[in-house]
Amino acid sequence: MPADFHSFATELLGWYRRHARSLPWRLPPGSAAPPDPYAVWLSEIMLQQTTVAAAGPYFSRFLARWPSVRDLAAAPREDVLAAWAGLGYYSRARNLHAAARHVAEAFGGVFPSTEEGLRALPGVGPYTAAAIAAIAFGERAAVVDANVERVAARLFAVETPLPAAKPEIREKVGLLTPAAAPGDFAQAMMDLGALVCSPKRPQCAACPVAAYCEGRARGIAESLPRFAPKKARATRRAVAFLCLRSDGAVLLRRRPDKGLLGGMLEVPSSPWAEGALDLEAALAHAPLRARWRARAGLVTHTFTHFRLELAVYEGRPGASAIGEADGLWVAPSDLATVGLPTVMRKVTALVEPAPGPLFAAGSAGR
Repeated sequence: MPADFHSFATELLGWYRRHARSLPWRLPPGSAAPPDPYAVWLSEIMLQQTTVAAAGPYFSRFLARWPSVRDLAAAPREDVLAAWAGLGYYSRARNLHAAARHVAEAFGGVFPSTEEGLRALPGVGPYTAAAIAAIAFGERAAVVDANVERVAARLFAVETPLPAAKPEIREKVGLLTPAAAPGDFAQAMMDLGALVCSPKRPQCAACPVAAYCEGRARGIAESLPRFAPKKARATRRAVAFLCLRSDGAVLLRRRPDKGLLGGMLEVPSSPWAEGALDLEAALAHAPLRARWRARAGLVTHTFTHFRLELAVYEGRPGASAIGEADGLWVAPSDLATVGLPTVMRKVTALVEPAPGPLFAAGSAGR
C-alpha cells in the first residue's frame, strides 16, 4: 500500500502529463480550458462496456450532429437510436436521450455538478457519476472503471475475487484520489491500466508507480485481479422472418421500448427462447401470410448473458398479404442507414435469393 498518497499522485500525474492518450473527448493534461460537461457525459455513456476504439467515431458523429445537450434533447428518439446502431447495449441510447431531455427541461441545459445530482440522471450509475463529477467539475470522486480496478487490485494486493472486491477497491481508490486535479488523476489511472498495467504481462519495469505496488512486491501482480467463476452463457433460439416485397423491400418492425434492443428496428422473429427450437411453434409467429423458405445456416450473435441462434426463413408475400403487415418496408439500399442493431444487420445481409424448399407457416391462414 502506498505509504505516501501525495507522492503517489504526484508521480502518476507527472507520468500522465508526458504519456496521456489523445482521445477525442479529452482535454490535454493541465489544460486551462474548462471541460465541456456535455462532451464528458456523452463519452462516458458511450464508453460503458465499449472500447475506446469503438466509441471514438460514434462520439465524433454525435457531437457533430448534436453539439449541445439541448440539440440532443430536441432530436427524435428514433434518430438517436439509429445513430447509435452498431454500438450495442441500446438501453444506453434510450437513457442518453431521456437524460438529455431531463437536463434541458429540468436544469435549463446545465448538468448537475455533483455525484449525487448526476446519479439522478437516467443511465448514470456510480462510476459514470464519479467520472463526470471528477473530470468535468473537479470534484474529488473515486473513479473506478475496469482499468482502474485492475491497477488498484495490484497496487493494494487485493486478493478477494471480483465482483465481491469492488467496494474495497473503490474505498482504496478514494484514499488515493487527490483534492487537486482529480479529473486528471482519474484519467491517469485509466491510462496507466490501458498502457502499462495491462491484463496480461503488465509492464512493471515501465510503471511510474511500481515502487508503491504491493502486488509487484509480493510477486502476484499478474494474477490480480481475481474473478469469481462465471456462469455458463445460455443459448436462445428463434426464427427470423425475412419478408421480401416484389421490389426487394424488407419488412422491419420496432421492438417494444422495454427490454433487450428496446425501441430498435428489427427483422420480425419468433420469441427468443432457451432449449431446442420448436419450429412449428416458431413459424406460427410469422408476421404475415406467405410461403416461407428456410435459408441455409444460422445467424448467431453473442449478447452479454446469452448466445442467440436465428434460423432465417424467407418469404415473398402476395399483394393482399402485404397490406396486413405491421411494420415498415425498407429498400435494400436504405438498410444501412435506418439504424439496425448488429444482429439484425446479419439477417438482412441474406437478402439475395437462395434455393430451398418452401414451407407454409402454420399461421399463414390468418
